Amino acid sequence: MRLPVAPPSFEALLSDTVAQGPDELCRVMGAFTEVDMQGRYLHWDKMRHRPPPEGFSSEQWWLGVKMARRMNYKPLPLRDKRNLAFCYCLPAIVQKELHWLDRHASGSIQAEEAITDPQMRNTYLISSLIEEAISSSQLEGASTTQNVAKEMIRQGRTPRNKSEQMVINNYQAMHFIREYKNEPLTPSLVFELQRMLTQSTLDNEDQAGRFRRVDEDIKVMDNVSHIVLHEPPPAHELPKRMQALCDFANADTMQSSNAGTFLHPVIKAIVLHFMLGYDHPFCDGNGRTARALFYWAMAKQGYWLAEFISISHIIKQSPAQYGQAYLYTETDDNDLTYFLVYQLDVIHKAVTALHEFLHKKVRDINEAEKMLTQNVYLKDRLNFRQLTLLRHALKHPRFAYVIEEHQRSHGISYDVARKDLLFMADELKLLTKTKDGKRYLFVAPEDLELRICK
Repeated sequence: MRLPVAPPSFEALLSDTVAQGPDELCRVMGAFTEVDMQGRYLHWDKMRHRPPPEGFSSEQWWLGVKMARRMNYKPLPLRDKRNLAFCYCLPAIVQKELHWLDRHASGSIQAEEAITDPQMRNTYLISSLIEEAISSSQLEGASTTQNVAKEMIRQGRTPRNKSEQMVINNYQAMHFIREYKNEPLTPSLVFELQRMLTQSTLDNEDQAGRFRRVDEDIKVMDNVSHIVLHEPPPAHELPKRMQALCDFANADTMQSSNAGTFLHPVIKAIVLHFMLGYDHPFCDGNGRTARALFYWAMAKQGYWLAEFISISHIIKQSPAQYGQAYLYTETDDNDLTYFLVYQLDVIHKAVTALHEFLHKKVRDINEAEKMLTQNVYLKDRLNFRQLTLLRHALKHPRFAYVIEEHQRSHGISYDVARKDLLFMADELKLLTKTKDGKRYLFVAPEDLELRICK
């Protein structure tokens, strides 16, 4: 990743335009809004390569856009390392995405039956927590595969290496967030999150659960060119900055730097994500902790559908854009709109992916149920968990299921999981029960489809 080209000096451009007379300044001011003709919120690094509108230079185009943005900047009660405030705009693209999320992520409208049904909810929640745990770890360098990581979590297997430990840590942290979503944010809670996320993965375990120190030179580097992309605020400022972040997180959405100004809850969640990454208060685990705080804030504000999505899975598809959104903000007047636009797009894609995933799963379950209707003896005798297992077994002959894995996959007690599998094996003969030492294995027979349809 490279550093974006910083915009030209606003003051110098304004001075040059004023020198040309009031008519020229009015012409530039009246020609542009915060976005380009396609509604995009462009940084100078991209705008400079595009042909400017007819009759204007690239610099005049940028000046007009910046004036429109500056007139609409909304300040935030959070500051950079130079003690300058961060701010943001609300162009149409941001307002449109916020409206879409209010309709699709709060669960009040168009909620999916698959996750409002109590029987199905735990199954899909656990699946989403696993997906986020794996993707967030892979973003930070974990090299384990999806299948191996899922098997480890569902079987309760001890991690065999650092990558697997990162996944387990993320999974436990996601559960921790759900448990504390109604609590106020405190520095000690953030420390506990970071400690949980980095447990048994650090070269120096003393770095878990505390701020980086003055003698620990932490910078954000590009992995390929090794250039410094970001130097976070000095270590001695971190206690004060962390408290400011917690105060911001806990404040009512009607409170901001301007009394009576409404701050949308999703914007607050995204700002928390950004600021933890910007401050980089820890020696390691900053990115994972930042994403965890986003989930905490979304859950706290009632966006319960966010528990079922994986933003890291989307970010992982284009990690350079994630870093770029940070750099655009830092190189252009602390304008957080760049990060808002990026992150809102990520959330939108994650929610859309969730709906697609649920539709596919429900379709698969319906197909399994249709097969069962051909057998009067089996009809209406399997619950959702058993139907899910049956669908998997039809695609994976000879696959061996264990009680503990079934238990963890659906968030149920050991006894309920045991009864599910024993019923399918002993009563319905849909699984073959064998023993591996002291534990039972339930194997999908190769003639399972024949057994269902007989």
